[in-house]
Amino acid sequence: MPPVVTRFAPSPTGRIHVGNIRTALMCWLYARRHQGRFLLRLDDTDAARSTEENVAAIRADLAWLGLLPDGELRQSERFDRYEAAFQALRGEGRVYPAYESEEELALKRKVALGRGLPPVYDRAALKLSDADSRRLEDRGVTPHWRFRLDHAAPVTWTDLVRGEQRFDPAKLSDPVVRRADGSWLYMLPSVIDDIETQVSHVVRGEDHVTNTALQLQMFEALGAPTPQFAHMALLVGSDGKLSKRLGATGADALREAGIEPQALLGLLARLGTSDPVEPVADIADLIPGFDFAKLGRAPARFDIAELEALNARTLHLLPFAAVADRLPAGIDARIWEAIRPNLKTLGEAADWWAVIEGPIDEPSFEAEDCTFLAAAADAAAQLDWAASPWQALTAALKQSTGRSGRALFLPLRRALTGRDHGPEMAALLPLIGQTRAIERLRAAS
Repeated sequence: MPPVVTRFAPSPTGRIHVGNIRTALMCWLYARRHQGRFLLRLDDTDAARSTEENVAAIRADLAWLGLLPDGELRQSERFDRYEAAFQALRGEGRVYPAYESEEELALKRKVALGRGLPPVYDRAALKLSDADSRRLEDRGVTPHWRFRLDHAAPVTWTDLVRGEQRFDPAKLSDPVVRRADGSWLYMLPSVIDDIETQVSHVVRGEDHVTNTALQLQMFEALGAPTPQFAHMALLVGSDGKLSKRLGATGADALREAGIEPQALLGLLARLGTSDPVEPVADIADLIPGFDFAKLGRAPARFDIAELEALNARTLHLLPFAAVADRLPAGIDARIWEAIRPNLKTLGEAADWWAVIEGPIDEPSFEAEDCTFLAAAADAAAQLDWAASPWQALTAALKQSTGRSGRALFLPLRRALTGRDHGPEMAALLPLIGQTRAIERLRAAS
């Protein structure tokens, strides 16, 4: 078997979003599981809309996700390769000039639909003589170019997700591969790149299934072996509908919202499968269980709330070493272990560091709680803080005041942290320390 080579091919006309990220992840997982190569191809043939800023952003987003490519190519640097293949196809009659304007083509489609026919290009351009073409060009009409499909046999392949696929090429329009201004459309350059980089598996959304039927004939026309294809069901929102909001959910926005890459990838790897969504500390943990056969045909539901919940569970797995460089100065492994169970995003670590270091917002208390907290301050001053100060403090106060349960614990927590909820006080109190604890208890009393 040839080595596995996959590619992620975004257009640098904007930031990558969750749909793109899912495709990149599937390509990366498959390549890694089979000891293959994962390539980044920048489809930047649209010079008017492609920007270097977006190129840099795509690279940065992939680095943040941990989906580092093994190689990169840019279509804007490969026009000579496309030209050579185009001329070869032209010489064999597999591409041909067509002179209809957009308005004329739109009218043809409208007429066909009005007659109950599929809006397939009628190949009128193939009926033009050389003299007809010269007359049109003398009038200033510049042709666009179409790839001529072979109608002799159906196009078939076994899709790794969708199973057996079959298309009648006679019911498909000859695709435009080059515009009248000489610029390239997606179809042909993509095939040429896949051939020259020896891509073995093309992974993309199911909205490209028809494109695959067309491109398979391009592979054959160029005398190249065809890769295998995996067309995934599209993502839908939590309401079950295709949502424009998903397109706006970019890697940059998710990163700014405090989402960990392991959480995002952990969710996307399981969407559309029957496997449970579970937190992973390292994306490499996703590799062994990956299989295209697990992906279903139904749309995959992406829910921000589910992602946020998984993000918290993921944080609770991460060791100090995995987050140390992103934590506020002063937080060590001991503090991380204490506050980690209460974090939803890593940014909240700074809030708990502020609680430990102080000052804190001082809550108000009823008179009897103030008396209780004064007794707590006296008791805290007598404790051996080298042992377990929280257990010792609460035991002493339970015996001296008769309080228990919420009446015992809540005033202490509020006086010591300024909050009603948070990490276990047994872990937090030693970090606050004796001096600060006594000061806070006396201030609250």
